[in-house]
Amino acid sequence: MSKSLKLVKAILCMLTVFAVILTGCSSERKIKPDATEITKISSAAGFLAGKVEESNGFIASTPKKSKDSDNAYLYDNAVAIIALSYAGADWHAQKIADAILFAQEHDRTFRDGRLRNVYVSGDPKSDSGRSITAGKVTIRLPGFWQDGRWQEDAYTVSTSTGNIAWTILALCTVAENATFEQREEYIAAAIRAADFVLTFKSDSGGFTAGYVGWDDTQEKVTYKSTEHNIGLISAFSALADIIAEKNPEKAEEYRKASEHAKSFVRSMYDNKLHCFYTGTEDDGKTISKGVIPLDTNTLAILALEELSNTNQIISFVEERMTVGEGFDFSAGDLDGIWNEGTAQMAVCYSKFGYLEKYESIMKYLKTQTEKDGSIPAADRDGVSTGFVIVGTDILWEYNNSQSIGATGWLAFAQMKKNPLGQNSEQE
Repeated sequence: MSKSLKLVKAILCMLTVFAVILTGCSSERKIKPDATEITKISSAAGFLAGKVEESNGFIASTPKKSKDSDNAYLYDNAVAIIALSYAGADWHAQKIADAILFAQEHDRTFRDGRLRNVYVSGDPKSDSGRSITAGKVTIRLPGFWQDGRWQEDAYTVSTSTGNIAWTILALCTVAENATFEQREEYIAAAIRAADFVLTFKSDSGGFTAGYVGWDDTQEKVTYKSTEHNIGLISAFSALADIIAEKNPEKAEEYRKASEHAKSFVRSMYDNKLHCFYTGTEDDGKTISKGVIPLDTNTLAILALEELSNTNQIISFVEERMTVGEGFDFSAGDLDGIWNEGTAQMAVCYSKFGYLEKYESIMKYLKTQTEKDGSIPAADRDGVSTGFVIVGTDILWEYNNSQSIGATGWLAFAQMKKNPLGQNSEQE
């Protein structure tokens, strides 16, 4: 072979390699549909898609009055997965789902299927998202250096049953449009998470609230949350449906778990007031009646298809929680509008045919919507919930600051989708 011919072949090989590299880069950048296209379906979903394109993994809210936050809440990201899936943004939904898989498989301490309440925004597989100690790769958790020591928040590293319920639901949802290999991975992760939740099953009904505390001192929380159990009704049911053909025995176990959660939720209903209470005290039996939250009622009527007194529950919320054009977090001091719960009411109005009320709520939510499609957690700072943050004496309040969770529910409202229903379509 002549030198000139060898040179030509070498150049052709190099060009082929460059073409492959460039093609790979191009396909990575070419996201179909991208955030701009998703915005045409739902401005809120478009915002969420844009956040994923920036982070390439977990997403976090950007507060108004502080530096950019990197706290990516598990619940927020699960809601985002479902909203993005409904909007046809499968690439974006899968990016968050892949981050959840990595988090579950690379926890620094636990290998039982649990997930933490909060992670660091971004790609957990990147150098900034993971840690390597003694050759072991683990996901990095939020924290900060103070006085030469690494500090972490107790809630951040804890595990909430309700957050995992939404994660199971999200993984089942994103699996529907995934490749076969991805689908299997998402379902396997959902099963691990569901089996972990089964360890919180209470003989007196429902499931307790999870674990609280740092890794070496974590304790089981003994109270039961109505909200958590509502999520589990839908999560266990969705997982049972998706594995029924392949593993009918396991599916039946999850159906029974769904019914177990449902029985508890129904036991929290007050027939005179026509509302669902928040759950139990620490003994797991005494009903906690001090604070009646909006979401135990909105989520209940979205998850329980068999309810016959939906109108009365909606009336209770309207009479006890209305603030201006929206709704407060609970039937208490009525000191502001909780936008996430207000969007939940919009979904309820859409589902049950209250079209004028739906349009009225959507008009209010539009006034709260930023140019990028996001909405804040509340219409003002300091909107109280009546609760304290778990494991602390800090008052739990919502502020007029960007919220991934609220924006996710705005997306459901805009698309008229019920994330807790057997059939998410609403006409």
